[in-house]
Amino acid sequence: PPRAKARAPAGEAAGEAAGEPGAAADAAPPDPYLLADAAYIQKDTRWRNKQRTLVFASRGVTSRFRHLCEDIRKLLPHHKTEPKFEKTSSLHEINEVCELKSCNNVVFFEARKMTDLYMYVARVPSGPTVKFQVLNIHTTGEVRLAGNCLVGSRPLLHFDKPFEEISYLRLIKSLLIQAFGTPRNHPKSKPFHDHIMGFYWMDGKIWFRHYQISPDTPDDRDDPERQQLTEIGPRFVLEPIRMLSGSFSGQTLYANAHYMSPTALRSHAKQLLKNPYTRKLEAKADRKKRIEDGRQPEDPTDEVFV
Repeated sequence: PPRAKARAPAGEAAGEAAGEPGAAADAAPPDPYLLADAAYIQKDTRWRNKQRTLVFASRGVTSRFRHLCEDIRKLLPHHKTEPKFEKTSSLHEINEVCELKSCNNVVFFEARKMTDLYMYVARVPSGPTVKFQVLNIHTTGEVRLAGNCLVGSRPLLHFDKPFEEISYLRLIKSLLIQAFGTPRNHPKSKPFHDHIMGFYWMDGKIWFRHYQISPDTPDDRDDPERQQLTEIGPRFVLEPIRMLSGSFSGQTLYANAHYMSPTALRSHAKQLLKNPYTRKLEAKADRKKRIEDGRQPEDPTDEVFV
């Protein structure tokens, strides 16, 4: 019949391709990410890990601080927003705001003197709370990097080795995972992993970087070993200051002994870079004092043989 004749060449071509020794090696694996073995993806399609993160700032933030807050919101599909928090209000009132918004995590940016920015990451209502100072801020619109990712996609979170070795860093890691990790099957999230957030511990600070995951070539999109990272932004550095056992209250679990406040650093810089004339007068007085201290007392036996 005509249909049988039409199918024969296709079957012969398939047989020849299967008979070639290098055909199986060159063909890409049908399931490179082993999704067929992940039965939980097929069985559970409901949103069970109901994490909601409240992201907002205090009054007095500058444009750069506000843009950083907006960048953080774009990275978290599970975020909730709130108007600016009044400086005269107590930080304990943030717990009530989170309760009204049905949030169990909070990322709060506090601005002081229009120059200093602090970030609180807390678990509401039981705690703990970590206070950071935010340094070296570079927003996404400022750095203009080449990376890009899908809005609402779930990020991969990467922590380097010290987050498993140091005790207080393990607690910080769990807080960051709960606040920045997008829950699976969240209504506003998309089932893709095309970007990664990296947290690196160096010089006593946490360095944050955000990268896009893209294949080397369009044919390598299903090969997990042939992917490259392109930075997206934003960039910032977090210096831990204090860790509390409760939500914006409680006992101090950790305090950074090497931390100096920005006011103390500015005061120290003024002492080092004060008026040159003042330094000249101090050096002159110091030289006069050293001359007086080095002068020997008169010896009464010097005039015996005069």
